[in-house]
Amino acid sequence: MKKIFIVLLILIIAAFSLVGCSDTSSEDTKTVKLGVTGEEHEIWDLVKEKLAKEDIDLEIISFSDYTKVNIALNEGEIDINAFQHHAYLENFNKERNLNLVSIGDTVFSPMAIYPGKAKSLEEINKGSKIAVPNDATNLGRALILLQSAGLITLKDDIGLLPTLKDIVNNTKNIEIIELIATQIPRSLEDVDLAVINSGVAVNAKLSPTNDALFIEDSNLEILKPYINLIATKEENKDNEVYKKVVQAYQSEDIKKAINKLYKGESIPAF
Repeated sequence: MKKIFIVLLILIIAAFSLVGCSDTSSEDTKTVKLGVTGEEHEIWDLVKEKLAKEDIDLEIISFSDYTKVNIALNEGEIDINAFQHHAYLENFNKERNLNLVSIGDTVFSPMAIYPGKAKSLEEINKGSKIAVPNDATNLGRALILLQSAGLITLKDDIGLLPTLKDIVNNTKNIEIIELIATQIPRSLEDVDLAVINSGVAVNAKLSPTNDALFIEDSNLEILKPYINLIATKEENKDNEVYKKVVQAYQSEDIKKAINKLYKGESIPAF
């Protein structure tokens, strides 16, 4: 009986030891909630795999609306996000009186003009309709792109945030329609042309390099504010776990994966 009791005692101690080991492993794993837009996040899936080896669980949460991602970050529903460029973040902070900050650059994603009912820029006539993003920074960026394409003329030295009021020459009387950026691909059958952010276009199965009629020149100095970034709350900018997420993204193998997957549609900016 004593031997049986001793064996049972050893088994009970071993069982508790295994549970203890399991709990310790769970406590060592840090969860980071990342907010993105759209359902396509192959690159972040690769980053997630890299981070798992460092006991960091990257939970990727998709949003359908630009605004909601920053609000969720500010309210603590997510820890970091990756969907916006510097100009957008700066303007969002100013409009909402927030303190969200960049902790690392990701890619430059060129904005482009896509065909709707019109299949070329030459088909644009008086009264043609062009859809553009309605948020201030991407609207300004879209208007600058339309000017580069020769469709409108803006005031001189207007900076990065021109509005429709800053158009000084619209000889074809083009109707510019402001829409939520993520809704624009669904409007292509209703407009003649559409200006779409690269990420939104890719999510809609459009290729900036193959389907666009006119695309931004990534070498222009004026486009540096449009480099995408990883953001967090200002008080968390020195968080060591978040820094590891940035390091995992800004690695040579992720750079190669971006170039292979997007073929110039998104360009590594690190």
